Order: sequence, then structure tokens, then C-alpha cells
Amino acid sequence: MTHPVRLDRHGSLGLIVINNPPVNALSAAVRQGIEARLQEVLGDDSLSAVLLVADGRTFPAGADITEFSKPPQAPLLPELCNMIEASPKPVVVALHGTVLGGGLELAMAAHYRVADENTLLGLPEVKLGILPGAGGTQRTPRLVGIKVALDMMLSGLPIKAADAERLGLIDEISPMTTLRGDAADLASEVGEVRRTRDARSQFLDGATCMADIAARRSVPDRPLASRKIIDCVEAALLVPFEVGVEMERDAFVECLASDASAGLRHAFFAERSAGKFPELLSAVPKQVDTVGVVGGGLMGSGIAIACLDAGFAVTVVEQGEDGVTGALNRIGALYEKGLAKGQMGEGALTDLNLTTEMEALGSADIIIECASEDEEIKQGIFAKLGQVAKPDAVLASNTSYLDLEPLTRASGRAADVVAMHFFAPAHRMALVEIGVPETANAQAMATTHALAKALGKTPVRSAAAPGLIGNQMLTAYRATADRLLLRGAQPAQVDAAMRSFGMPMGPYEAQDYSGLDIAWARRKAMKTPDLEALLLPDILCEAGQFGRKAGKGYYVYDSEGKRGAANPEMLTMLLGERRMRPMAKLALTPELIQDHLIAALINAGAGLLEAGTAARPSDIDVVMVHGFGFPRHKGGPMHQADMLSTFEVARRITEYAQTDPAHWRISPLLARLAAERMRFSQYQDAGMQK
Repeated sequence: MTHPVRLDRHGSLGLIVINNPPVNALSAAVRQGIEARLQEVLGDDSLSAVLLVADGRTFPAGADITEFSKPPQAPLLPELCNMIEASPKPVVVALHGTVLGGGLELAMAAHYRVADENTLLGLPEVKLGILPGAGGTQRTPRLVGIKVALDMMLSGLPIKAADAERLGLIDEISPMTTLRGDAADLASEVGEVRRTRDARSQFLDGATCMADIAARRSVPDRPLASRKIIDCVEAALLVPFEVGVEMERDAFVECLASDASAGLRHAFFAERSAGKFPELLSAVPKQVDTVGVVGGGLMGSGIAIACLDAGFAVTVVEQGEDGVTGALNRIGALYEKGLAKGQMGEGALTDLNLTTEMEALGSADIIIECASEDEEIKQGIFAKLGQVAKPDAVLASNTSYLDLEPLTRASGRAADVVAMHFFAPAHRMALVEIGVPETANAQAMATTHALAKALGKTPVRSAAAPGLIGNQMLTAYRATADRLLLRGAQPAQVDAAMRSFGMPMGPYEAQDYSGLDIAWARRKAMKTPDLEALLLPDILCEAGQFGRKAGKGYYVYDSEGKRGAANPEMLTMLLGERRMRPMAKLALTPELIQDHLIAALINAGAGLLEAGTAARPSDIDVVMVHGFGFPRHKGGPMHQADMLSTFEVARRITEYAQTDPAHWRISPLLARLAAERMRFSQYQDAGMQK
């Protein structure tokens, strides 16, 4: 096997080349290789300088995160960075691609830095609940100053090469075609080392530096990693470099051991696993140039603007001229808003075609149906699409609640039909659930996946069961919240508990915000209504109290849509329902409310795995984080089950069932994992899911 680091000799220059695709992650083998090649250069009197470069698409884009949970192997990245900085021979790095995290720390330890003009440089560790742990908190402020260093590390956002040069993070910018040559010329010319650790010019105005630190420290409720970043950057100003590095390492270890970092790292890997559709192993996506959208309402307009922004031609079909005008107004408003915020390029609307004719979709490569959640309407649309769409076009429905099988049957071309469920607002939300009927062919799936990725979305695969993954989870969550209302909770009490847990909204705030009438229409269309369901939302809708847009729902709203107190009429309705359906009251606390709702999500997730609707436990977590605002630092409900233990979750559900057996039925899979003391992550790694 070829070693991931090699040494080439070019005259008096030792060229250390990293080649560890796909992103040249700084694995143990790479670190060991850099150390060995560096020692070779230092031991060769014919070589006077070192040039560190990387083959492939990028200079190292960070550490190998998979090693964080394994026993450390020497040299650790901090040790390697110190070796490079201590080199008596000048070390120059040539940077390209995305130089992030440990890759940038490695570059800052070198004596000189040259970057391709398209390079991005950043320290995103805070997004994993950790901080730069290889001298980044000490070297960055020495190069760019306290304020910029804190900006980079607390946001985790990269900066462009031009900004990096202006700030002093790099020394030169070079075109990619001459990058190595220009860096080699610099290495041959410099003649002496210049160690970042010795730089102090950015600290001359101590009062301003301390003011920048104090301003960041004054922000309330910062997570652990952010607080430790501020502490370590302050140390760079106040204590010797060696002491600052020791503080940084202690802080890194503390953050890495935190639950927040575990949750964030789980989310990171879960997103990558979610994109691994089995169909991609056997099929190549067809090229998509034109996207068709049937329905120009809020969802259809959001999908259209997302496709336009990604460079696709879009044809939107609506009913009647009024429908076309409404769709144009909605799409135009989204475009103007995106343009004003710098989120869209000019000219995107030139690729938009609005029409009332379904035949206009004949040239579309993929068609996304966004009509109302009415099975008969959707069947009619798919019957027409089966006639007008070109033979190799993918026919996708945005439905999540309805059974896809009647639509595939109506189309007459079941192999081309999939579900492509966007979340509102479709142009902003990252998640797309792709529902896979058994009749769909692999290329249709691969094409749908490719479109989602082209739109910058995170695709998650689901079996084509009604509700897919997301809405089946949401149904369990809301149903359990409703049981708590019958047992003495107030909607505001439940909402406050879930905001405290980290959700952006509680379940009742969220229903008011999206509109109670949406779920009401679905419930009315159900062939087998849930006799155990709380009647309160239906009673509110029958009274015209649809939530925020109607001024009343679970809460009251002013003319500008600002939420006020609990709706007194709703409270009266709730009391009436409690009298009709008496249940034992609970001694409710925020923690007990949270425990009930998270247990419900875990139990529902286990049921989806048992049924084969979800392919992996981590896929469920991705859906909950990206689709419903489950706090990312908590990983998702299935990760929470592993943190608690499946045994503890099963114990709680068994306890809840003693006083509410009609609602609580433990999933057989969860019961089995609990009995075997097995985590969902072990279940996933063992490939036991259907």
C-alpha cells in the first residue's frame, strides 16, 4: 500500500506531499508520515528548506474525526505542529481547497503560507462542540489579532484567501496553476525561520484586546466550547505560549468528553451516512436541466425558487390565470427577498416558465407535484403526468402523509414515481425526505438524490409509508403532548419545557405557527380516525381558530402576528374535554414533560426501524434535527436513547404505560434492545436493520 505522505527532492528543497483522499484528513498515518519525512529533510544537509503540499482537491481539511473516540496515536497533532514550528529549516506550506480545523493549525505552525486564490480557511471545531486543539487558539490571535481570531473560532465560518492575506493569516496568494512553483520560490528565498509563537505585534494594544474578550464573554448562555475558546484566546494574550497550549489541550479534552460534543459529532456522521442510498451503487443519475413543479402555492413556490437558485430551468403549472398570477407573486417575493439579502443571484427568474398547461412539462427531466393533500386530486395529476411526461422523466410527489401506491398506479409508470418531501419553507429548510416505493427503479432514486444534493439539501431515504419518517415521528410527539394536556398540563407549560430542552418552538406554538387547519384537513380525510386523539384541535378549527393567521389558536395574536397569552377560549375547551375524558393527573415538571416526549420519539423511531421505514437510527436523527429543530447538540432522539440507555427508556415507557396503557405500547425492537443492553448505534453498526 502506498504511504499517504511522500518526500520528493527538488534541488535544495524537500517537498513533503500529502495524499490521503478524499480530503487529506490528518489521520495517524498522515501525521506519522509528515513527521518521518520532516526528519528526513532535517537530516539531509543538501536540503535547506521544506515545502509542505497536498495532492488532490484540498490541503488537509481537518483532523480525522473518527479517531476522536479511539486511543490516541503519536504523534498527536499538537506535537506535530510544534515539530514543524521548531524546524531550524524554513517550512513553507502551499494551500488550496478547504483548509479547515487541524489543516489550518498545521499551516499556522509553518513559517510561511502561500494559498491559491480560491482557498477557504477556517476553524469550524465549535460546530463539533470542541475547540482548536493543536495550537489554534494560540497561533490564530498572534497572526490576525484577538477580534478576528474570536470571530473565526466562535462562528466556525471560513474566510476567503483574499481576506486571509489582508488579515495576515497567509503571506501570498497565487494562481492554482503556479501555486507550488510560487511557494517553492518563496521557500528558496526566505532563508530563515519565522515562528508564529513568537509574534506579539497583534497584542500591543492590550486594552482593546481585553475589551474584545470582555464583549464576547458578556454574551449569555454560550455553550462550553465557546466559553473555552474565549478563555484560551485570552491566555494567548496573557501567558507564555507553552502555558496557553497546555490550557488549550485541557479545554479540548474537557469539551471532547462533553455530551454536547458527542451529540454534535453524532449529527456530523449521521448526515454523511444519510446520503448513502443503496441505489447509488447500481445506478447513475440522469442529467437534470429542467424541473417541473405542479402547484405554485407556498410549498411549490419555495421549491421553484430553490431550483432556480441552483441554476435549473423551472416550469410551474397552476390552475387558471389567477393561480398563475398568485404563483408569480409568491415566487417574485421570495426572489426579491433573497436578492436583497445577497442569497440569490440576479437573473434567476429568466429561467422560470409559468403556465396553466400540463403539456408544458413534456420537456422536464423531473416533475415535483405539490398539490393539496387530497388523494383524488393527486391521482388525477399523476394520471395526466403519466401521459405528458417524457419517458425517462422522474415523477415525484411532495406528499408525506398520503399512501404513494395509488399515485404510482394512476401514473401508469410506477418505476418512475418517488416521494420527494420538502419541509417548509422549501427554499430554506435543508431536509428532503425521499420516499422509495418498492416499484421505483434505481435510476429514479439516484436522480432524485442528485437533485436534492444540487439544491444544497440533505436527503434522507425512507420507505414510501404514509407519513414517511418525519411526520410519523411528529404524530407520535404531538399525540404524547396531547395526552399530557388531558393529564393536567397546559399548552404553554409543554411549550416552555420543550424550549428549555432546546427546541426552537414547543408543539403548540409550532401548530399555531403553521396553521391548525392543515392537520385538520388531513384528519378529516382519514378513513380510520384515531379514537384516542385529543379533540381540542378539531374543536378550535370548527370555531375558525386556526392559529396565528386567524389571530387565535392555542394562543392569541395581535394584528402583527405577535404571540400573546394562552387563548382563554381554548382553555375552556380543554377543561370541557378533560371532564369528558377523565384521566389520572400527573405531578408535571419540565423534566417529566421532556422525558415523556423524548421517550415517545424514541419509541416511534424504533417502530420505524422495525417496519423498515427508516434504514438507520441515525437517519431518524437527521430528520428530527433538520426537519423539526431537535437540538443539534443533543444529536437526535435515537442518540438520546443511547445516552440514556435503551434499558432506561424502556423502563420509563413501561412505567408510563401503567397509568396510560391506551397510549403507551413499547416497540418490540426497543424492548429487545433494552433486554440485550444494546444501543441503537450498535444495532446500526451490526447491520441488523431491515
